[in-house]
Amino acid sequence: MLQQSGARRPSTRGCASISASTRLTSLADEAWEAILEHNATLGTAIGDQRHDDRLDDPTPAGRAATRAAYAAILVKVEALGDADTTDTFTEADRVTLAALRETLTTGILVLEGDLADWNVDHMDGLPTSLLSLPDYQRLATPEDAGRMLARWREMPRYIDAAAAGLRESLGDGLVASRPTVDHAVTMLEGLLAEPVAAWPLLAPLAGLDALGGWTTAERERFRADLTAAVADEVQPAFARLHATLADVIRPAARSAARPGIGHVPSGAEDYRRLARYHTSLDRSPEEFHQIGLAEIGRIDAELTDLGARAIGTRGLAATLAALRADPALHFAARDDVFATAEASLGRAREAIPAWFGRLPKAPCVVVTIPAHEEAHTTIAYYRGPAEDGSRPGQFYVNTSEPQTRPRYEAEVLAFHESIPGHHLQIAIAGELEGVPAFRRHLGPTAFIEGWGLYSERLSGDMGLYSGDLDRIGVASYDAWRAARLVVDTGLHVMGWSRDSAIAFMTEHTALAANNIANEVDRYLAIPGQALAYKTGQMEMLRLRADARARLGERFDIRGFHDAVLGNGAIPLPVLAEVVERWVATQIGC
Repeated sequence: MLQQSGARRPSTRGCASISASTRLTSLADEAWEAILEHNATLGTAIGDQRHDDRLDDPTPAGRAATRAAYAAILVKVEALGDADTTDTFTEADRVTLAALRETLTTGILVLEGDLADWNVDHMDGLPTSLLSLPDYQRLATPEDAGRMLARWREMPRYIDAAAAGLRESLGDGLVASRPTVDHAVTMLEGLLAEPVAAWPLLAPLAGLDALGGWTTAERERFRADLTAAVADEVQPAFARLHATLADVIRPAARSAARPGIGHVPSGAEDYRRLARYHTSLDRSPEEFHQIGLAEIGRIDAELTDLGARAIGTRGLAATLAALRADPALHFAARDDVFATAEASLGRAREAIPAWFGRLPKAPCVVVTIPAHEEAHTTIAYYRGPAEDGSRPGQFYVNTSEPQTRPRYEAEVLAFHESIPGHHLQIAIAGELEGVPAFRRHLGPTAFIEGWGLYSERLSGDMGLYSGDLDRIGVASYDAWRAARLVVDTGLHVMGWSRDSAIAFMTEHTALAANNIANEVDRYLAIPGQALAYKTGQMEMLRLRADARARLGERFDIRGFHDAVLGNGAIPLPVLAEVVERWVATQIGC
């Protein structure tokens, strides 16, 4: 709270401040409840079980209800933000107000598009989104079992509604790209070929007998009911979805020659919405594209230099060819991929106290990506810990086709996904005290993924890399994210083909061919998300360089990192204000 002059005189501004701050807290709570109400699995992921018995409404009517709920709260937020009393907000209040406005505004912005009706997202949509629920839905008590059974029985409704949306959108010329549809069809074919007993949705039954507090009758009834739900209801629904995708959507899908959303009605406008949502910045696709090209030029030179030093190559093309072709630079066994991930995480865990004042309480563990998705997903991903401590942060690593997994990329991958990357940022955010829940658990992709990419170079400063080969991995990964700015905008705005996108990434990164293909298809499935990484990293590096230049010997890297991570994931313009206030405090202003 701001200092008040004339302390002996009664102050009506102090009362106004308390009132405004209280109203802001109330609105933040109201918004969070609305978000959980309309995003039931989000609550499950963070350990809030209140909606564990249901799924969301994926229909246009369901999205309209969500949009209306957010809009009603945003009206009250804007009114509070326009009030004269906001000049008495604390700094924390100002961050909350700006972040709440951004969360609601961009949430509405995305819902105004109709992407959810026709897009096929094999990464985070069907069937993956439902098959991954057992990874984080709690099953400890008979009450938990009742919620799980109810949610599993909701799956056919959800699947059929999604399939209906795909079919109905065809009449409006809205249809997904062929590569993403192919992935979803292949995943479903693999799933439907498996006996139901082997489905991920029945994996919770494996540990049922070890749970205490159940009667024998309760265990047997739940085992029978869950199995019947999957076999009699969910499996047929997934078969119907497969038929829709394979027989109706795939023949009409946009070809690999024109896969971007710019080829559908309103696609260009939708892409601009998504770019704003993921980056928290008002930049045109053309600006993102040019930034990416400039970064690629810089990193090409770095890769060339590292190649000469580490493997004796001359030129970028020779360096990348040698990196891809040498079997000794790739893993031979799945267990080696996993072991390197664990060793890298352990080394980083020991190093972070010298670089961060604030450390997470939640542990982080390495997990293998499940077999049903490993061939169609990316190299790795992270899932945050449960708020109640019942589940650690989880760094999922893809161990399939180990001969295509470069050793020189393994360390940078681990540091990005775990420590000092996603786990450090997300676990710290979830453990912040006195901060509204939406700030602990949500935030722009540009902050979250920008921090992950920032942490890759930071790990070099921390001395975590084993040698120049691993630093090649850092440069290649940096080029990968710079290429995303070029490729994502190229695909969705500039009319690039899938082959053109693959060729660009092949020419400028050391990623393996299978990883590049999966990456390009990821950008087709989730338009705009790929812009966030480099955007956030560059802003964090800019803020650090500026703070270091202004503070000189007074610059403290631990203090800087605590300032960046101490407010949760916030919009990049708000982050700039937070760091500016931290610098001013260090100067003594």
